[in-house]
Amino acid sequence: MVKVVTDSCSDLPSQIAQDLGIAVVPLNVSFGEESFQDGVSITADEFYDRLIKGPILPKTAVPGPGAFAEVYSKLAAETDEITSIHISKKLSGASDSASLGREQVKQTCRIEVIDSLMASMGVGLLVITAAKAAQTGANLDQITTLVRDAMSRTRYLGLLDSLEYLQKGGRLGKGQALLGSVLNVKPILHIQDGEVCPLERARGRSKGLTRFCELVEEFPGIEDMAVMYTTTPDEADDLISRLSPLVPEGHMHKARVGPTIGTYLGPGALTVALIHGKA
Repeated sequence: MVKVVTDSCSDLPSQIAQDLGIAVVPLNVSFGEESFQDGVSITADEFYDRLIKGPILPKTAVPGPGAFAEVYSKLAAETDEITSIHISKKLSGASDSASLGREQVKQTCRIEVIDSLMASMGVGLLVITAAKAAQTGANLDQITTLVRDAMSRTRYLGLLDSLEYLQKGGRLGKGQALLGSVLNVKPILHIQDGEVCPLERARGRSKGLTRFCELVEEFPGIEDMAVMYTTTPDEADDLISRLSPLVPEGHMHKARVGPTIGTYLGPGALTVALIHGKA
């Protein structure tokens, strides 16, 4: 059976990864001299507590090629085909590191590294798609075709409380960050061509949530969806209640934004990833 690998920027819930046999390579998050593995040596609660209260802003780092090679080598003992799906190259070097890791084990196993052009559960939904196909017996070529088709229909939207963390983390221009800091404006962002881009601005949290839902509801025939949060699980539950009627039963996921992506979204962020049908 084809094995599936991703990185912790997928924000894949651990139970889903375990149930579907997905290997997750953690990125590193550091506060000053203290370094942690995303989802391994620091929990989301611990991370956000330090992010909000601490004086030091975290930094993220991609694991070296050896970390990916080690995972590939272990899996190569069980399979001769691996698909490795990662966060957009424009947002992280994880995909490049995975490609370098592949070179160390390619003689023993065929490995396809895919740049998802997405982040968080935008990656995660594609990983789930691949893993479910693998369980039905699909080969690597079939899974690659399936994932690339789904990529063209995958969307990621975010409602942020502030653009401060994206700007400080170097993922958004300073001028754009200033737009979100005036008059209680709540920015709505999306990922386009692998990059984080402003989509709309809403005046206040309540109007922002309403508009956020309206934007999601515009997508045709949604097949899979994930609702994610950084620090407001109750708001995520409210979003799920409103958006669940758009999704087939069993295809709505709730996930916590982990430390790596949370470094840039900050507290109070809500995001939605989805795969919609063909128009």
